[in-house]
Amino acid sequence: MKKRILCIPTENHMLRVFSDKTLERLRSRFDVTLNERGRNYTSQEVAEGIRGYDGLITGWGSPPLVESVFENADHLRIIAHSAGSVKFMLSKEVVERYILPRKICVCNANKAISYNVAEATIGLLIMASRRFVDHIVSMREKSAWQDASIPLDVQTLNGSVVGIVSASTVGREVIRLLRPFRTRILVHDPYLSEREAKRLNVEKTSLEDLFRRSDFVTIHAPLTEKTVHMIDERHLRLLRDGAVLVNTSRGRVIDYDALLEECKTRRIMVALDVTDPEPLPSDSPFRKLRNVLTTPHITGCGRYGYYKICDMTVQALEGFFKGRKVGNAIDFRKYDVIA
Repeated sequence: MKKRILCIPTENHMLRVFSDKTLERLRSRFDVTLNERGRNYTSQEVAEGIRGYDGLITGWGSPPLVESVFENADHLRIIAHSAGSVKFMLSKEVVERYILPRKICVCNANKAISYNVAEATIGLLIMASRRFVDHIVSMREKSAWQDASIPLDVQTLNGSVVGIVSASTVGREVIRLLRPFRTRILVHDPYLSEREAKRLNVEKTSLEDLFRRSDFVTIHAPLTEKTVHMIDERHLRLLRDGAVLVNTSRGRVIDYDALLEECKTRRIMVALDVTDPEPLPSDSPFRKLRNVLTTPHITGCGRYGYYKICDMTVQALEGFFKGRKVGNAIDFRKYDVIA
């Protein structure tokens, strides 16, 4: 008998991340109930409908899985989140009361999304350092050929020192993509061992040293109590003139008041895909500064990573019910430090 799976993401979510082939594979292997409501489930609706299901697929827009969900989840053994972070969905209390004691497997697709974010990060590092946007705007609006106000003798990614804040899933993918650029890579991550740093061929260092020595700094830290405003005025002032700072993690990791003051000096280039607050207000000074590139939290977007999400989700369900270890399972013993 096929295992029963309740799939609560909306049709739009399913069309975005599930290829026709993989969706058919899911439906052929399991008895799947799809969301046909035309909207996201509420927490109460999940609680009312979860009884009898062996697995639950969630995604962007899924509601918090509250205690009543698990009180009714008489067969639930795995939650496959077809997106990234699950903290918005599973509180620490729910994890400690239900997930851990019942040994419910919870997995996500952070690795899949990391492909998109890491690729975009490399693009932003190159775009910001080479002042591509300035050149494009100058040619379009000034009819200039080579605008003398835009520097050409810049530090490019090749041969540079790159500082990576956090050897997270995305951070490690960025490290992999940097290999062809002959960079020296510094990493700040208190949870990275010296042995693992050696395996990654990076130098582990303090946050202050990283900001002081790097030509490029890219931030990939999860947002936790300890990482809120972990980058402040002291670190930003350590950046050398002409340095590039990229943030594709979470806005609150940086003290944005301090960042704005540093950006106003125009001595560094900054690329922000995430901000604090978010969305970035229409009258925000960040939008007007020539040395700041802002994008609307879209570095995780892209077909390659999206379709990897569906592959990982279905593989996790197949492997779990065959008794295999789920490689992308979340270790909730580290709840406080996971993204």
